Amino acid sequence: MAGTLFVQPGVEIPEAELSWRFSRSGGPGGQGVNTADSRVELSWDLAATEALTESLKTRALQRLAGRLVDGVLTVAASEHRAQLRNRAAAQTRLAALIRDAIAPPPKARRATRPTKGSVERRIAAKKRRSDLKQHRRGEAD
Repeated sequence: MAGTLFVQPGVEIPEAELSWRFSRSGGPGGQGVNTADSRVELSWDLAATEALTESLKTRALQRLAGRLVDGVLTVAASEHRAQLRNRAAAQTRLAALIRDAIAPPPKARRATRPTKGSVERRIAAKKRRSDLKQHRRGEAD
């Protein structure tokens, strides 16, 4: 688990910027659940990082604003019994969060008008539905 956390090509977080915290995990574990610190919390100070360019950092700060506490992003993992597997899960989760946060915004949708054929098909379908319901009622005056 040592080294850098690879997010995407050109974006890597040095191990020195990551801080780990371990605690006892609830859930499955058998006899070892009360003694082993298998729950993992991985924290990364997004506001003070040098791993991202200013533009990427600004974008990530805006998109992750609801998850940050004083500029620090924290992910927890406790779904596995082994601490090592929870560490890997936390790293994967953090990398995915960062990848989504620094992704460029989607291309703006260009408004288009419906085609003449699609409008005609929609109107014809409405007419068929109306006729069907009209026939259910019986003869109207």
